[in-house]
Amino acid sequence: MIKFPNAKINIGLNIIEKMEDGYHSIQSVFYPVGLCDALEVVENIDDSASPFVLTTTGIQIPGKENENLCYYAYHLIAQDYMLPKVKVHLHKHIPIGAGLGGGSADASFFIRLLNEKFELGISWGEMHHYARQLGSDCSFFISNKPAFAEGRGDQYESMKIDLSNYFIALVCPSVHVNTASAYSGVTPKHAARSLENDILTLPIEQWKEFIFNDFEKTVFKQYPEIKSIKEKLYSLGAVYASMSGSGSSVYGIFRKETNLKKEFENCFVWEGNLKFEF
Repeated sequence: MIKFPNAKINIGLNIIEKMEDGYHSIQSVFYPVGLCDALEVVENIDDSASPFVLTTTGIQIPGKENENLCYYAYHLIAQDYMLPKVKVHLHKHIPIGAGLGGGSADASFFIRLLNEKFELGISWGEMHHYARQLGSDCSFFISNKPAFAEGRGDQYESMKIDLSNYFIALVCPSVHVNTASAYSGVTPKHAARSLENDILTLPIEQWKEFIFNDFEKTVFKQYPEIKSIKEKLYSLGAVYASMSGSGSSVYGIFRKETNLKKEFENCFVWEGNLKFEF
């Protein structure tokens, strides 16, 4: 059985406060986009094999097999449900460490895939519970619908945002932004305006005046090439452009279909319609 874990973008990201546990409280809108990995799970009939065997193609994934979130997800569910041995193949297409949630999507889709393939009967609430234990934004990909995110990025409220008439160009340079370093340069503060209300009520043409990613100020100083991508997207006609998460990817939202690969020759570029099948 195969599923296609998709990426997400952040529309606005406000860092509200640093909590006692060391994590930061944020407010952001998570929006799924059509850039996908491919994830396949089959039952492993080799009695001598380990319970979980992972192979990968596409973008090279750093770390060992037992450091992959899908590995943790398998063993987490195996504590409560009878799981057979599995062979997992992941074709990685979503850039890693780009603020797009690719690893979280893989883990959450893996939970959904196990539940469906082996008819485990895990409820939506249980799947969210498992996903939250794997990472802050993993739970988002269980429902995989536009949502207003709070807390560590693990508390969600569904939002009705219609961007189906728009197109997106997503640009990721060959730069890795250290998330801890990005947080260290930000002074948490409560936003003057409601991000949730602004996105729902303001015309998209006004978003650039009121909707911001707090990481940009620090990251743009460290990596001016990322700032240049955002500026170029606006110069090419984007009605709104922003860095996603703590970077390094930047996206532009356009009224018309784009063909910008030649404009960003040294970057990963993905373009598509924002009409996503939720």
